[in-house]
Amino acid sequence: MNKTIMVDQEKCTGCRLCEMVCSVNKEGAANPARSRIKVIKWETEGFYLPMFCQHCDEPVCETVCPVNGVSRDCDTGRVSIDQELCIGCRSCVSACPMGGVGFDSKEGEVLRCDQCGGDPTCVKFCETKALQYVAPEKIQSKRMRAAAEKLYRTYHGGD
Repeated sequence: MNKTIMVDQEKCTGCRLCEMVCSVNKEGAANPARSRIKVIKWETEGFYLPMFCQHCDEPVCETVCPVNGVSRDCDTGRVSIDQELCIGCRSCVSACPMGGVGFDSKEGEVLRCDQCGGDPTCVKFCETKALQYVAPEKIQSKRMRAAAEKLYRTYHGGD
């Protein structure tokens, strides 16, 4: 069964620990610029949202890659980049509708979440549980329940 990282935005505090542990895991040093996950912040609103590769069913990044360096693993559902083929054109970065693909200009490498091979470090270290590694069906179920609870409170005047 394929799993994916789910974000519960309401639980995210914007601590950016996920960025730190990702960079330590992938690069051996705490360097959020080399992290595969980025926390987008709207400080005045108190809104924080971790962003990363969503491993789309039909990845646009794969379509635009001029050297066929982006591929999808049919077994795991993960989209990956063959760094040996990558020419650093950044087409995949520009094409990603979610902004989930990054580029390190210093190293000339595309940075993409690979879900740590099925054991995402960011999820393990997220103290508020804003990040969870779940089956895609569970995401839909949780969102439906949250929407139903919100509607219930709206129509029944409760909190």
